[in-house]
Amino acid sequence: MSTPVDDPLDPLSRERSHLAGSRAALRAMREDVESLDISDVTANWVNAEVLARQIDDRIKALADLSDTPLFFGRLDYLHAPGAEQAEGAEGERFYIGRRHVHDAEGDPMVIDWRAPVSQPFYRASKKDPLDIGLRRRFGYTGGDLTAYEDEHLSDPAEAARTSKLLQQEIERPRVGPMRDIVATIQPEQDEIVRSGLGGTVCVQGGPGTGKTAVGLHRVAYLLYAHRERLARTGTLVIGPNKSFLHYIEQVLPALGELSVRQATVDDLVAHVEVRGADGSTAAVVKGDARMAEVLRRAVYAHVSMPTAPVVVVRGSRRWRVPAYELEEMVRELLDRDIRYGAAREALPQRIAHAVLVQMERSGEAPDDRVQDAVARNSAVKAAVKAIWPPVDPAKLVLRLLTDADFLAEHAAGILSEDERKTILWAKPVRSVKSAKWSAADAVLIDEVNDLVSRTASLGHVVLDEAQDLSPMQYRAVGRRCTTGSATILGDLAQGTTPWATRSWDEALAHLGKSEGVIEELTAGFRVPTDVIAYASRLLPHIAPGLAPVASIRENPGFFDVREVSGTTEVVSACGELLRQEGSIGLIAADARIPALAEALTEAGLTYLAPGEETTRQTRLTLVPASLAKGLEYDYVLLDEPQAVVDGEPDERTGLRRLYVALTRAVSGLVVVHGAGLPVQLG
Repeated sequence: MSTPVDDPLDPLSRERSHLAGSRAALRAMREDVESLDISDVTANWVNAEVLARQIDDRIKALADLSDTPLFFGRLDYLHAPGAEQAEGAEGERFYIGRRHVHDAEGDPMVIDWRAPVSQPFYRASKKDPLDIGLRRRFGYTGGDLTAYEDEHLSDPAEAARTSKLLQQEIERPRVGPMRDIVATIQPEQDEIVRSGLGGTVCVQGGPGTGKTAVGLHRVAYLLYAHRERLARTGTLVIGPNKSFLHYIEQVLPALGELSVRQATVDDLVAHVEVRGADGSTAAVVKGDARMAEVLRRAVYAHVSMPTAPVVVVRGSRRWRVPAYELEEMVRELLDRDIRYGAAREALPQRIAHAVLVQMERSGEAPDDRVQDAVARNSAVKAAVKAIWPPVDPAKLVLRLLTDADFLAEHAAGILSEDERKTILWAKPVRSVKSAKWSAADAVLIDEVNDLVSRTASLGHVVLDEAQDLSPMQYRAVGRRCTTGSATILGDLAQGTTPWATRSWDEALAHLGKSEGVIEELTAGFRVPTDVIAYASRLLPHIAPGLAPVASIRENPGFFDVREVSGTTEVVSACGELLRQEGSIGLIAADARIPALAEALTEAGLTYLAPGEETTRQTRLTLVPASLAKGLEYDYVLLDEPQAVVDGEPDERTGLRRLYVALTRAVSGLVVVHGAGLPVQLG
């Protein structure tokens, strides 16, 4: 924070001087933390370990990334910001950056982008300047400040214009993992980023609209605004696969946030080893929300009504709890609809309490220790085991999938006979360990696990590429935020599973978040105009009624469709694109990947697998179409679109897979084909 007076240096030199001073101040902040001596301030070694870990995290959060701008903008207020926003005096100037930096006196040199006083950097406009006289954007080459651009928002004589630096930053070629977008957040994105912790937000966004970045930045904002609460309850980002998570994993650390866990849905439900795979028909049935009721019935079918009394012997006395009284206890527990395991733990205490009532009536004065002892009595334990036996989730699911009669009993009126036959295993299985579980089976086990004992809830969960989840997978994610909130990110047009969701209202209901707000992003920032226009030809066939993305980029991008005669020409096209700046993705149907890999190797072109980090030396990634979702490259070479379509079980899913592949390009797309193109692209 500083006062905008006339500068003795030219403006660019002055801003470079402020950058140098800010970096020095950040370095001093880090050194202060590194020099802390905690040897005399902790009560025991446990406290010392916790404090040392917190200090280590703080040191990491204060790292100065040399090629990442410390601040990217400046706001000159006309008047002092309101008392409810921030402290300040008339004419104050704020530098907006990725984290807060202060000088030796504690005065801020850089304001965190998440602070209320920074919000006008994203929201102020000519129509509503929000008391901003000047908004300045900075341009960088590497870590060096090389340019600036001013908007005089309160000057009616200055016409509104598109920021060249903003366009350049949006379109800048990328090498390496996904970056943060704090310098380019748009007003409609900022509204979602700063929405409150209490509500669930579902973001429908087409390719290039920044929905993934918006979700990650919302996590960063919530950690800033509600740090203590989320430190207790935890945050989680869920992605579709490991490659995707690796691609996005540096975004939050670059913003100083190190405590957010990342996982796939398969990671969350990893109660058994997945070694098998379902056909699409079986997977659709197993993923159907109706399976939740089948499983609930199967679990509670283990409860049986007592037919004999419980007799507890203590010393010379015998205490009898009759069968009708036991039945009342069981029915009351069932009516309360609490977890199976919690009810099973409560039953022996209920029986013990009934015994204690009899003891008190006979003149004894038992205490809690006596009740606990009665609850552990062998007769009580035997009765509980008979009435409310333990349930092993994996064994229960195994029985449902291998015992036709057991499945028919509990799926009656829910699944048809054909559906039951579809999910039954053809061969018997000896044990849980020898079973070849599928990913859908693991989700069923997770559902039973939650019926038996409650799944721990987090404070906030981000679910990306959500359109591909089955209803049962949505339920598995929803269990992780029953007492928290969620950010749901996806694009209905990019649903590439047979069970892909048909509407976000439906998805929110399965998550248990029916009250969630649905937002739509339609402005495309990353995909060039010509590319998105070509891909949008598929929308009437894959997502009728969904609005196409409107690219706001001034650069239409490079786009070409070529007919080729073999892999040699495909490799040649890769070499052509490698002469451009930035990352290159060669996307092809999964079945064509081995042949293309061999051709690239023979030509001496080194390449990476999806998720591996590109470098200046190796910028080409060979991407199976099944793993392309969520990734982006400066230039994409798409091999044989018809093969991408044919690689899926049905045409609609194939066309959706093709839509995903067509929209991974940031600067240019080349489509090569030897066979004919899908007619839907004509």
